[in-house]
Amino acid sequence: MRIPTIIMGAAGRDFHNFNTIYRDNDTVDVVAFTAAQIPDIAGRAYPAALAGPLYPRGIPIHVEGELRELIRRHHVQQVVFSYSDVSYAHVMHRSALVNACGADFVLLGAQRTMITSRKPVVAVCAVRTGAGKSQTTRKVAGMLQARGLKVAAIRHPMPYGDLAAQRVQRFGSIADLARHRCTIEEIEEYEPHIVSGTVVYAGVDYADILAEAEQEADVILWDGGNNDLPFYRPDIHIVVADPLRVGNELAYYPSEANLRMADVVILNKIDSADLASIEQLRHNIRSVNPTARLIDAASPVMADGAEILAGKRVLVIEDGPTLTHGEMKFGAGTVVARKFGASEIVDPRPYAVGKLVDTFATYPGIGVVLPAMGYGDEQVKDLEATIRRVPCDAVVIGTPIDLTRIIRIDQPNVRVRYDLQEIGKPDLADVLAPVFDRLAVHA
Repeated sequence: MRIPTIIMGAAGRDFHNFNTIYRDNDTVDVVAFTAAQIPDIAGRAYPAALAGPLYPRGIPIHVEGELRELIRRHHVQQVVFSYSDVSYAHVMHRSALVNACGADFVLLGAQRTMITSRKPVVAVCAVRTGAGKSQTTRKVAGMLQARGLKVAAIRHPMPYGDLAAQRVQRFGSIADLARHRCTIEEIEEYEPHIVSGTVVYAGVDYADILAEAEQEADVILWDGGNNDLPFYRPDIHIVVADPLRVGNELAYYPSEANLRMADVVILNKIDSADLASIEQLRHNIRSVNPTARLIDAASPVMADGAEILAGKRVLVIEDGPTLTHGEMKFGAGTVVARKFGASEIVDPRPYAVGKLVDTFATYPGIGVVLPAMGYGDEQVKDLEATIRRVPCDAVVIGTPIDLTRIIRIDQPNVRVRYDLQEIGKPDLADVLAPVFDRLAVHA
């Protein structure tokens, strides 16, 4: 008898756990995936082309709200929790539901699910969405490239379209973003790498992705998503921590696991946080990982032409996932609006349309900023329509990309940029020295 199993996920870690642990395991029968966090994923299927010979009809994907009924209908014996950036309370509420239905609740360990590369791997992860992974990853990529090394950034999965077609994706130019029909969330992560000369890989099957990336790269750079664990076994594991949400690193899943595994922890945003929060974060890190190297860093924001904001009523657009499951109340756009003297940040909620209404209802704590949600064409249209309806003098774009390249914004607008700035020693050059030394030996 194969063990009837459900994998709870969000179109990322769930598929990776299936591929690495269960796809060819004839003792387990994965009867369903459940979906959370990401809109419009439920009702689809993990296709047979990816699921392997044990699943000739693929595997259905259901909304998480159907979990209780799915356990009953399929006599499920175990449920594998496989998504990230949720509180310990959230995880244990799900465990209680599963256990009450008579099934085991499973959390897979990192070692079983990480794939080993034949190339050096530098992993950049975080303790929460929005902590500063993106600018850290860009900084690391630039330092590796400055040494003449070919870098492949492999990004945490965001497969929201045709899963079989997205098995392995390579992005070497801006044109590839359109060719792969990327969402705003994908473009935000891929475009900054591409314009700086870094090739990006992503998709669904991360063993196949790694095999292709290894053919052209000297170094694999794991660009993590949310606060998830690396998919590849790192030679150097960098974790970014956020003093603006101090305490989350010990209270969110799998934040603490990431923190305990880290070789290096970056205390980011120390230019924005108060001293007490910074010192508390430092103490919390040391309490679970006394041997990690700590790097102090800032992410100063820059914005060309921001003087137009002075005395104006502005709409602030921030990175979507940072506001939603990242639970941040503000981002770089808000910082710029305040810094350059905006008279008011206009609340977009009364003017939201379509799926943006649903987003604000699902995440009521977002407040007076607009998340740049764009998981599909309909959401992108709703975002554009919402911006058009907001009565403001200017728009501050706090996303990592030029949003005006994707949607029309009629109001005068200012684009915000931010990069990682290390403060003192040790720094990333010290951290990356073993990789440089290893590659020099094998050159």
